[in-house]
Amino acid sequence: MHEHTRMVFNQMLKSIAETYGVDDTSKLFAATPTVEQKLIDKIEESSDFLKKINVTPVRDLKGEKVIGGVPGHIGKRTDTTAADRKPVDALNLDSQGYELNKTEYDIYIRYATIDAWSKFPDFNNRFLRYVREAIARSRLSTGWYGESMAPVTDIETNPNGEDLHHGWFQVLRDYNAGAQFLSQGDTVNEIRLGGAGDYVNLDDMVNDIKRMLPVQYRNRKDLVAYIGSDLLGEDKSALYKSQGNTPTEKDRISAAIKEYGGLPAETPDLFPERGLMITTPKNLSIYYQSGHVRQKIEDNAKRDQVEHYNTLNEDYIVEVEDMAAAIEFKNVRIWDGNAFA
Repeated sequence: MHEHTRMVFNQMLKSIAETYGVDDTSKLFAATPTVEQKLIDKIEESSDFLKKINVTPVRDLKGEKVIGGVPGHIGKRTDTTAADRKPVDALNLDSQGYELNKTEYDIYIRYATIDAWSKFPDFNNRFLRYVREAIARSRLSTGWYGESMAPVTDIETNPNGEDLHHGWFQVLRDYNAGAQFLSQGDTVNEIRLGGAGDYVNLDDMVNDIKRMLPVQYRNRKDLVAYIGSDLLGEDKSALYKSQGNTPTEKDRISAAIKEYGGLPAETPDLFPERGLMITTPKNLSIYYQSGHVRQKIEDNAKRDQVEHYNTLNEDYIVEVEDMAAAIEFKNVRIWDGNAFA
């Protein structure tokens, strides 16, 4: 680390120590609730999608859900001469609950990179933004791909966090024996799109998956179809081939593909390329344990790098499982003109 780099790096450590009210940032430290919330907010700001869903602090490692969702109908009438009025659970909190598990977000940055950053006046923000963005992207990846919780994870074998937590797709795989999770069509372990497959086009697929939702949720105005880039790409390609010979037609097609099956379509960052999930953004949550967000920053001269350690207890939640439906993206096959691949 160059002399100038050492100076600005030490200034950054001093600033962090003052913010968190600690003497030594090389030892594990936490934050006051206010500072902790600002840190979590900064991580959310690193991702457009995290800003749309719930990233919620909870007190205990295990408990009941805290957000839920309003059911379709609560109006009723009671003959109070014969019976007491019975309130309805307007939050629709189910018995699934949550259980937080430890997550380590540990990052290193090489001296050479820090030397290059040290010439910029926003060095502190540049360094911390890199850390926050790495955490945000890891959270999203786990939310989409997480399938299990290994005592010791293997990032080489599971590069998307498959063994870190149960993500949102996995919640739907497990919920009600996968009643709202399509794993196959007419062919075992395959969902075929295009050609003579299960679905003629993406509109057909989205509409069918939407119908897996209970009727009270199907026409919610805040439902979104989250669609992978491979599925969108196939649909765009088919439209362009059939109708996109002129610039005006291409513009019309680009406008049309923002909606499928009557729902607005989005492709969140790191979303599975052949994935499809229909729900509302506020039906997806990440819970974390308030007061237990730990950090430390270590200058490891033996490796010529700075190491930023972060520890959180967290869980990935679908607030109302009935208000979400999805497909098994690993089983999707797309017609390429000759075969399903």
